[in-house]
Amino acid sequence: MSKNLLQLDNRIVVVAGAGGGSLGTTVTRMAAQAGATVIGVSRTPANLEEHLGPLITQGLSVIPLVADVETDEGVATVMDCVRRTKGALHGLVTVVGGGPPASWGPSTRVSRGNWDALFSKNLDSMFFISQAVAAELQAQGRAGSLVAISSITGLGPMPYNVGYGAAKAAVLAVVRTMALEFVASNIRVNAVAPGAMVAASSMLPPDPELERRAIPMGRKGDLEEIAGHRAVPVVRYVHLYDRPVPDGRRWHPPQMVAPRRGQHTGTGDQCGFSQGHER
Repeated sequence: MSKNLLQLDNRIVVVAGAGGGSLGTTVTRMAAQAGATVIGVSRTPANLEEHLGPLITQGLSVIPLVADVETDEGVATVMDCVRRTKGALHGLVTVVGGGPPASWGPSTRVSRGNWDALFSKNLDSMFFISQAVAAELQAQGRAGSLVAISSITGLGPMPYNVGYGAAKAAVLAVVRTMALEFVASNIRVNAVAPGAMVAASSMLPPDPELERRAIPMGRKGDLEEIAGHRAVPVVRYVHLYDRPVPDGRRWHPPQMVAPRRGQHTGTGDQCGFSQGHER
């Protein structure tokens, strides 16, 4: 009998940034529908109740957890929950991040406080929980999958939003390095770089005419299109994959060190940009 590679039965997937009602919530739902027990993390209890409560009511295996993954205490809370949850740890998706309008402006006016806050919110929130999950997988001798949601803004210049763009570029750099470090442990590390999304958290208001002119496909991406584009950690032979979500525009990736031992690298097409992320 053939094996269904898209099923996550008896596996634990952590989604950091599950409570925003947008991409993280969609990833949580899709992973749970694939059979996983999902630990949905947010620092805001009300968000968990509003957005994950209905998934639990539907009978999906979702464990809401209040924790702030920008802190050591929050990461420790998540890992304690992982160890107490029935099932085999399998994966992590980090969706925490964003670039509030207060941080936008010319590079000459970026304050140190805004710069530090952007890197904490977008990079620290991804790195330290990924570090902890990878260490736990290695300690248990398990294969696994780490997926970081970056942004199209990390792939090129981002005038008047230098801090957010730099933080998202740093996420991609971390993904490339972790991918090469962890491949010997059979832990895959990938990134998805969405463009403009149809989401309540998006800073870009609906404007069909602008979308037709600015985005080659003429529209924003649907959340399920993004979440299904390797954001749910089920594909088992994709590694070191910082993937812009296609909208019809070509992107030429930088040269990287050739992967080893069964790694697979990918290139893709890019689309617009989005500032909204989950908390």
